[in-house]
Amino acid sequence: MSGPTDMPRRAVLAAAAIAPAVLAAGAARAQSTRPAPASRSKVALVTGSSRGIGAATARRLARDGYAVTVNCEKNRDLAAGVVREIEAAGGRAIWVQADVSDPGAVRRLFEENERAFGGVDVVVSNAGIMRLAAFRDMTDADFSRMVDVNQKGSFYVLREAARRVRDGGRIITLSSSITQLRSATYGPYAATKGAQELFANVLAKELEGRMISVNAMAPGVVNTSLFTDGKTPQQIAGFAARTPHKRLGEPSDIADSIAALCSADGGWINGQTVFANGGIV
Repeated sequence: MSGPTDMPRRAVLAAAAIAPAVLAAGAARAQSTRPAPASRSKVALVTGSSRGIGAATARRLARDGYAVTVNCEKNRDLAAGVVREIEAAGGRAIWVQADVSDPGAVRRLFEENERAFGGVDVVVSNAGIMRLAAFRDMTDADFSRMVDVNQKGSFYVLREAARRVRDGGRIITLSSSITQLRSATYGPYAATKGAQELFANVLAKELEGRMISVNAMAPGVVNTSLFTDGKTPQQIAGFAARTPHKRLGEPSDIADSIAALCSADGGWINGQTVFANGGIV
């Protein structure tokens, strides 16, 4: 029969037996706040991804193991070509034609993605257009179209992303380093891009507790038709000369930066504007 002096010893032994279970339960609770295991198929949706930065991003995320929904407004052949490239490299992809300035089309885009892949983990709101003119020369039509695509369109995409991206995911919207350069003729375009920085910062706060990181990516001068169309070789060379690397960025440079934000190591960057511009500002 045990005496009174045995009680503390029994209590210590019982605590020692219980402690591993308590620690394991705590670890399980901590793990539950992290993104889902890598074994689950990851899915990314990239708007405006038939060419340029969007296409490079779709290809890069596919290389990183994401099933990808490619989006275009009208470049159906180009979008299909991006899908073929991804599939040829062993990835999975579909393409969906949808004008992001139409909220109904945006909903359908996300629904098509869900039918194909079951959900979404990463949304990159990349679709955008650029119309350049001095304030006195900017037409109502050009200004309205930029607002419709760049500002309203991004809002519609981010709204669906806020509703549908799985916990632990990523949402990235494309701003531009022109918000800092503020060159002549870029005023209205820069305004639509500046909105992305506000969108990202506010949305990050609204999604608190879900481990979803939301950021704006702000490229500099990039070798895409969006930047080069309408510029002389001398103008393009002048922009390149303003960067410390003395070159234009390539779409793959921006895609790599986006992929870094989408990686497991990028989660602590949240609500920020990330400038990927080679040091031009």
